[in-house]
Amino acid sequence: MAKIFMVYGHYNDQSFNSAIKDTFIKTANDNEHSVDVVDLYKEKFDPVFKGEKPDHIVLDHRKRIEQADVITLVAPIWNFRMPAILEGWIDKVLAPPWAFSFKTIFGNYGYPVGNLTGKKAIVFCTYGSPQFAIRTFFLNMPTKRLRRGVFNICGIKDVTYKRYFAVPFVNDKKRKKFLDDVKETVNKL
Repeated sequence: MAKIFMVYGHYNDQSFNSAIKDTFIKTANDNEHSVDVVDLYKEKFDPVFKGEKPDHIVLDHRKRIEQADVITLVAPIWNFRMPAILEGWIDKVLAPPWAFSFKTIFGNYGYPVGNLTGKKAIVFCTYGSPQFAIRTFFLNMPTKRLRRGVFNICGIKDVTYKRYFAVPFVNDKKRKKFLDDVKETVNKL
């Protein structure tokens, strides 16, 4: 039984991202996993980092992550990144020195050492663009940034990244196929 911490970053409960979230939770519960969900919009999470110390909300999210085996993100990709509310959550919650620290080699040179080793990450993202455009012209930027620039730095090497392309333009049969993929992802935990 896995303990899953899910961060949901979409404002619309009628969105396909909401369907992904709901499908994930139901399938996880059917498999006797526990899911702890943070809905950033409903919680009115403040994504703006102004150099302040972590507040009680950030500390609570960190504590819940510490208790989890899996961190799951569900959000659309807008302008080649997740919504600002989720990007701000990453900046505030998955920040040094809690999520990672720097090992000095000499002077100002060093490398990150992750503090979240042993955890798994699953990212579900929807795109308005077709797969060809994202892979060819934009070189999978969101995928690489999240995997290498966020999770790997935090020490999370086991990252599953699920992408669903051209979501506003696909038919219900294709959406069902996407949701079946969500179920299959959970079933592999």
